[in-house]
Amino acid sequence: AAADTSDIKDTKKHFSIVPAVGYTLQTGFAGIVSGNMSYYVDTTRASKMSSVTTSVTYSQYQQTIIPLLVDLWTKGNKLNFISDLRFIDYPSDIYGLGGRTDPNQGHTIDFTGMKVHQTVMAAVFKNVYLGGGYFFDKFWSIKAIDPETRRINNIITRELGSDETASSLAGRFLYDSRQNQVNPQQGVYGSLTYRNSMKWLGSDENWQSVQVDARTYFHFPASSKNVLAFWMFDWLTFGGKVPYLLLPSTGWDDNYNTGRGYIQGRFRGKQMYYAEAEYRYNITRNGLFGAVVFGNLQSFSGELSQEYSELLPGFGAGLRLKLNKHSGANLCVDYGFGKNGSRGFFVNLGEVF
Repeated sequence: AAADTSDIKDTKKHFSIVPAVGYTLQTGFAGIVSGNMSYYVDTTRASKMSSVTTSVTYSQYQQTIIPLLVDLWTKGNKLNFISDLRFIDYPSDIYGLGGRTDPNQGHTIDFTGMKVHQTVMAAVFKNVYLGGGYFFDKFWSIKAIDPETRRINNIITRELGSDETASSLAGRFLYDSRQNQVNPQQGVYGSLTYRNSMKWLGSDENWQSVQVDARTYFHFPASSKNVLAFWMFDWLTFGGKVPYLLLPSTGWDDNYNTGRGYIQGRFRGKQMYYAEAEYRYNITRNGLFGAVVFGNLQSFSGELSQEYSELLPGFGAGLRLKLNKHSGANLCVDYGFGKNGSRGFFVNLGEVF
């Protein structure tokens, strides 16, 4: 087998384009074309990888999903430019608020959405960054579309309204000792993001949120290329009425990756607490094929109180296909299980965390 050259640095731009067909709980069958470009600005040992990832997905449920994720580093890792741009035309299910909602009482809504999050981070110490940016989220043409529940459709549409807009300034603290953000093999990642949505900037309401995102990675056993990874993610909102579609929710983090084992949007609340562990190992010596096992826990506040609902576990396993040996970008196909018979496939370009 060929040697794995993913740890050899050069300054060339490496591209990969992959068409695929898949199936997930939230999309049904879907066709996807994914692209990834990665490079280093220099070949020094500490240089962090810059990457651009995009895809176009069209699903069985008539969903269109087009993300553009940009993570660029300057020489010496002095500046980090982070862009998260997304367009979605997205019929999907909602289940109310809290952790004890009925899994059989989902209602389908349709909406179109646009996300523009731009952040600039500056180095203040080694691996420590401070910065800020502008976050804009807009949803329009919101309507309930279940054919058999016309009365409930009217109630949901009236409660949600036909559009939601959030325009915000954001501040962020980042610690990142990982050398490869696309497929981390080592290091610690810690991020604290404060978002302040204000009417004078164009938001429907004044409200705030805080996201705490902490991850760590290490080889286990130490002499192997297998990776044991841990993730903690807390998402808190306060200060005013948050748009329903921007409340903390399963699978609605920035990368749509929390809660494998449950359909996207299955749980939603004003506060979200989340933890996950994953073990990643190679099947082939050259790293072309790999596999993972994972487990997670999530908890949400209810609609009328700040008390946290029961812990909601998920677990499963998956396969990895390396798309770009230079960046380590994988096509990830997982099968997850949750409570009350929840189960299904989950597909991702790049590691889940």
